[in-house]
Amino acid sequence: MSEDFSKRVVDLDKQYVWHPYTEMSHYREHVDPLVIVEAAGSRLIGADGRSYIDANASWWTSVVGHNHPRLVSALRRQSETLCHAALGGIAHSPASELAEALCGVAPDGLSHVFYSDNGSTSIEVAMKLALQYWAQNGRTERTRFVALEEGYHGDTIGTTALGGVEVFRRPFSAVLLDCLYVPPAREASQLPSCLEALESVIERNADTIAGVVFESMVQGAAGMRIYDPAMLRAARELCDRHDIFLICDEVFTGYGRTGPMWACDHAGIAPDLMCVSKAFTGGVMPMAATLATDRIFDGFIGEADRAFYYGHTFCGNPLGAAVALEVLAIFEDEHILERAKPKAERIAQAFEQMRALPGVESTRSLGMIGALDLKGDSGYLAELGWRVYSEAQRRGVYLRPIGNVVYVVPSLNIPEEDLSELLSVVRDSVKSAAAR
Repeated sequence: MSEDFSKRVVDLDKQYVWHPYTEMSHYREHVDPLVIVEAAGSRLIGADGRSYIDANASWWTSVVGHNHPRLVSALRRQSETLCHAALGGIAHSPASELAEALCGVAPDGLSHVFYSDNGSTSIEVAMKLALQYWAQNGRTERTRFVALEEGYHGDTIGTTALGGVEVFRRPFSAVLLDCLYVPPAREASQLPSCLEALESVIERNADTIAGVVFESMVQGAAGMRIYDPAMLRAARELCDRHDIFLICDEVFTGYGRTGPMWACDHAGIAPDLMCVSKAFTGGVMPMAATLATDRIFDGFIGEADRAFYYGHTFCGNPLGAAVALEVLAIFEDEHILERAKPKAERIAQAFEQMRALPGVESTRSLGMIGALDLKGDSGYLAELGWRVYSEAQRRGVYLRPIGNVVYVVPSLNIPEEDLSELLSVVRDSVKSAAAR
């Protein structure tokens, strides 16, 4: 591509596009964005012809790599017959077949699928299902939720109420649903007090709690913070004891990101509602699903006013459903989970070794997630990670940080040579940034 092409793209972008999670005056004046024209496997191709390893799988979505040939073929085949048909009084094969396949691989007891558009809406669906279920089944006082401190569950007004990342929550705090927060047990020494806090909050407020909502095992936007699976087991036991719904947010952690197909498998539990998106369509189409038990589904059966009056124009979209069904087939045919295990071990080893680098405070890993904290300011708005970002980009890696947290969440099937290059660049970029 010519320099004129790139300049035109950037000029139009800076004039018209409002970017997510971005202070736009700084962006317009100081940011020289990558112009991406193509993607394949674990790599993004810039307009300048350079290839960049995508270290965060395009916001955690391209779980089997960019433009996987089978996903492109599934999208093309479906587009030739049916691009869209609303699910209001209509059934179509992609949505039906996908629902069966999804329930077939889901944790025990999840037997119904409600489709929506993205991770935020999948959580919003779960929240509304819980609230309406209790309202029309004799527990009208159940209008609150329990969530983990520093959690993130989306950006709709409903899901913002669950979030504990203050910079996301603060502007809307006056209009949010009531949420009770408990600390996650990120270290073994914290587990007793965190379990005590969880039990205390639920025991004291059980009559008013509609659901407990946890990101399974890893709090992504909080900085890839991993917590003890005992927290999930305790939440399941307390929800059973008090007849409360447990909602597992697997939008990021599902589809093998943490090792097993579902992160809640680490705790050996099954939720009442489970939310999936991101990897759901392999980064090809915007789509999500909320899975529910028979009990919750049956709670909406009967008179017309008991129905779930909620939906999105493109829910169950045939294009997205066809692609999502093919993602599940690729997982089975290409043994994605099994082949990711040695790569996860390499990530764990590399980040453990990076703990000794100057400027590194701590490191952690789980499955195909590796993360490190840089010393100094912390929080979402910390700037240290952006030094590493710049160094990595010069070396051919797109490595978007979360404040002072530098992390990798590559495609599960990233080629071995690309993984080697990625881990080497992360190490070199951290060392270089620390020396500045």
